[in-house]
Amino acid sequence: MKAMRRAFPRDPRSRRISTAATGPFNWVRGERVAPSDGLGVEAVVEPGTGRVIAEVPGSGARDVDAAVREAARAFEEWGEVGPRERGRRLLGVARVIEENLEDIARLEVRDTGKPIWEARVDVGSCADAFRFFGGVVAGFHGRHVQLEGGSFAVVRKEPLGVIGGIGAWNFPMQTCTWKVAPALAAGNAFVYKPAQWTPLTAVTLGEAIREAGIPDGVYNVVQGAGETGRLLCEHPQVAKLSFTGSVPTGVRVMTAGAGRVVPVTLELGGKSPLVVFPDADLESAVKGALVGNFLSQGEVCSNGTRVFVHSSIKKPFLDMLLGAVRKMKVGDPFEEDTVVGATITESHARKVLSYIEEARGERGAVVHGGERVRLPPPHDGGWYLSPCVVENARDEMRCVREEIFGSVLSLLEFDDEEEAVARANATEFGLAGAVFTRDIRRGHRVAARLKAGTVWINTFNLYPTELPFGGFKRSGVGRENGVDALHHFSQTKTVYVEMGEVQCGPLWKD
Repeated sequence: MKAMRRAFPRDPRSRRISTAATGPFNWVRGERVAPSDGLGVEAVVEPGTGRVIAEVPGSGARDVDAAVREAARAFEEWGEVGPRERGRRLLGVARVIEENLEDIARLEVRDTGKPIWEARVDVGSCADAFRFFGGVVAGFHGRHVQLEGGSFAVVRKEPLGVIGGIGAWNFPMQTCTWKVAPALAAGNAFVYKPAQWTPLTAVTLGEAIREAGIPDGVYNVVQGAGETGRLLCEHPQVAKLSFTGSVPTGVRVMTAGAGRVVPVTLELGGKSPLVVFPDADLESAVKGALVGNFLSQGEVCSNGTRVFVHSSIKKPFLDMLLGAVRKMKVGDPFEEDTVVGATITESHARKVLSYIEEARGERGAVVHGGERVRLPPPHDGGWYLSPCVVENARDEMRCVREEIFGSVLSLLEFDDEEEAVARANATEFGLAGAVFTRDIRRGHRVAARLKAGTVWINTFNLYPTELPFGGFKRSGVGRENGVDALHHFSQTKTVYVEMGEVQCGPLWKD
């Protein structure tokens, strides 16, 4: 094995990392660098205040090429490191993240506008991902297959090379980590492009990776918008693409991968159903609907925004739901008692409000929220929206059919199981779903029939790192998390060992 560039750090006092919103914002060869041929400058607006907190230059062709070439160089070193040692270094990344969790979480709040308590959970989940993959990778290997006549084969799992990743703005560090941790565990190198609205914590992750002793160049960051992403997807040295975001952009990423015949993992949108049967624990079902609609200002791809409630319990369900929603504080994301923070941008807030106005026009009853909440300075420039509940929603309404990515819960009634399953599946998406019932047979029966990559029974929006996550239909291809992710970041090689004479039949004559 080649000598590593940096010894594994053993003094935790040396692991303080920078969480300031200051550039440079690209990360190449283990350090912050400025783009050399930038594609314009993106103003990073803090959602909570509406103020510009950073200006980030976009990366052009030379910048993307430099990052990919550096990753390719580092891959030659990192790919030869044994899985046990790779795992040990990933465990080190988890420790560095945890030692800096509060500072990283506060930076994530500045980037996203979500409440501080949520950001702490998100950053903690990043440490969990590195710890999980660091722990399991030593046991991730191929297999021996015994064949006739004493011959045998070895089925090897090998890294792909340089991975190109593009992330989403709603969970910036988490969507990055869910790609990077398994990719690095499998022995790959990575070039990552964050969403242009939330560029900050991807570079902070680079510092954590460096402090954990992973060689320079194994993880790299290029900033920019769509053109930077296109350059990364089309680079000839990128061996796999992994994308989290919208369906239209995912189609473009998939097309780029198809053009070069490289594998693609896509985690895309959703319009998930949450089905509440009359025997459900009502309080648990309401809590599930809250978790499935109002975390992170509703900016969650798996959200259960179509809440199907049996007609016999609609009134008590709605009464309890509204009682809980009315207690939610909309406010400064840094205040510990804030439940609903700021919407990511003004343009996105206006889009969410347009769906609510259209629901009113379609005779949907907006029984709570759906309005801008104005806060005093310095938060008067942020776009804060009160969580919205639409009663009397119907399947054909636009707010029921399309992904809004905001806190808009559509309440729909049903009368029997067959109807609920058919309507729940009547969507182009298939990311997630849930069923609430005390009847365990019904729970499993309905879960088996829902066309979704993840189905929860009596809970919602839980994502343990041990479990694969991904969608059916237009919600994506491939899986993140779990051991499944290691397979997606590996390629399989079969080595056949012949222990006897070569058998070639009549091709050989003595």
